[in-house]
Amino acid sequence: MSKIVFKPYSQGQLVLFPTNLDERIAMDSPVRLVDRIVNELDISELIRTYEKEGAPSYHPRMLLKVVFYAYMNNVYSCRKIAKAMDENIHYMWLSGDQHPSFSTINRFRSNHCKECVNELFSQVVMLLVEMGHISLDTVYVDGTKIESVANKYTFVWRKNVERHKGNLEKKIHSILSQIEEGIAQDNAAGAEEGFTPIDSEELRRRIKELNRQQSEDNPTKEQRKQIRELEKHEKKLQEYEMHLDILGNRNSYSKTDPSATFMRMKEDEMNNGQTKPGYNIQVGTENQFITNFGIYPNPGDTTTLSSFLCLYQARLEKLPGELCADAGYGSEENYKLLEDNNIEAFVKYNYFHKEQKNTFKNNPFLQDNLYYNEEKDFFVCPMGQHMNYAGSRKTVSGNGFVSEISLYRAQNCQACPLRGLCHKSKDNRQINVNHPLREYKRKARERLTSPEGLNHRSKRPIEPEAVFGQVKFNKQYDRFRHKGFDKVNMDFAILVMAFNLQKLHNKIVKQGEKTGYTGESTEKTFIIVFLLVLLLKRINLPVEEEKNAA
Repeated sequence: MSKIVFKPYSQGQLVLFPTNLDERIAMDSPVRLVDRIVNELDISELIRTYEKEGAPSYHPRMLLKVVFYAYMNNVYSCRKIAKAMDENIHYMWLSGDQHPSFSTINRFRSNHCKECVNELFSQVVMLLVEMGHISLDTVYVDGTKIESVANKYTFVWRKNVERHKGNLEKKIHSILSQIEEGIAQDNAAGAEEGFTPIDSEELRRRIKELNRQQSEDNPTKEQRKQIRELEKHEKKLQEYEMHLDILGNRNSYSKTDPSATFMRMKEDEMNNGQTKPGYNIQVGTENQFITNFGIYPNPGDTTTLSSFLCLYQARLEKLPGELCADAGYGSEENYKLLEDNNIEAFVKYNYFHKEQKNTFKNNPFLQDNLYYNEEKDFFVCPMGQHMNYAGSRKTVSGNGFVSEISLYRAQNCQACPLRGLCHKSKDNRQINVNHPLREYKRKARERLTSPEGLNHRSKRPIEPEAVFGQVKFNKQYDRFRHKGFDKVNMDFAILVMAFNLQKLHNKIVKQGEKTGYTGESTEKTFIIVFLLVLLLKRINLPVEEEKNAA
């Protein structure tokens, strides 16, 4: 009976030569792509963030490789990254078997990458352009909301702050009136009428003046009590002013993350429309590569396009030739912005899809279907009555863009048999028309229904929408892990670069371009093996000659 044989096993076995980690890394592994791409990046701006004094630091290029590879594998915690550098052979190979602590990795991200992350992102995008994966001629724009790490119960609402501040100002005015003018308590209500708002600096000056005056006189107990009450109100008034300064143009913010705004998320576990602190993430894509991104505190997409294009030009030093977006960006301000910058806009607007239906086209009572006489400036209602110009009004967007709305009113709708079908107003029908927007919509309709527009409309759902799905679900990045705009921008920028590298790796593997992964270390290994073979042959050479001689 044959004996069972096992391979030798010894945990304490000594080896003559150390193990070469490069030999154990697959040639098509994404870790080689990260090594290759980061080696091509210019990190001079990143190096300038380090100080010359002190102990030597870990090389930023090594740390950048490790962080990129960690984000590619859904590892976002510094402690988990540090642990992987002790246990995972890919991290060991990238780091050169160096083992920085988790605090070192955290300082690298928060203190160093924060300053130059936009420059690094631009370089990654330009490398993709050089490789021919993107052209930067077309960009697909869309937005999503990602929850902040802030406590969702530490909210501050603008309406509440303004209401409490107004009530406090009334109390302050009442007390000042009693002190300065000697008005009795029962007459103080009459003094509240027509009071002017007061800020904390003015109140502080008034309190100081009252203290000086009462130091010269003999103040009563009631007067001293009132001044102490004013001092308490001054602190509270200063707090309300601080809240309003943080809010800016927003309606809310979180106390634990002042940069986050409360907004409704699609991922609502309770399914009750509960608002949560978060950020509005705007992303531009091409071939499912992220070419630009922006982080905004306002929940709407309409007012973000101007800033988004400014970021695009600042990072890539050009503007796209074509831009495709959904109806959330279809405003007069955005259409004018794109036209002024010679960008062909494939941007939908409200009711674009409804206009394609016969129920919309065949409805003569809709405002969009009314006949307009451009020469004489009037509309014609379904009964043939002229709706003449009746004035105008102006609206201002969140960015300060002014739109002019023209008003048109019918002459007499009292005896009209179609009144019930036409409108439900008690008076004559009145319509509001934005003529520039009306013209922009006409141009957009022509572009969107053209063959090129149909092609862009078919691609748009699989461009940014697919990217958001991959980021939130595949990358498990549905919540930020940092507080403050700068750190949130840093973390998301690293994620975007890692996402692009992962997408690049998948495309290379799919195309079978495995030769692109060979690096300098592989060449060195080949040379060493070649020299060892030559050495062994030279050692065996005399033995072979003796055999031949015999």
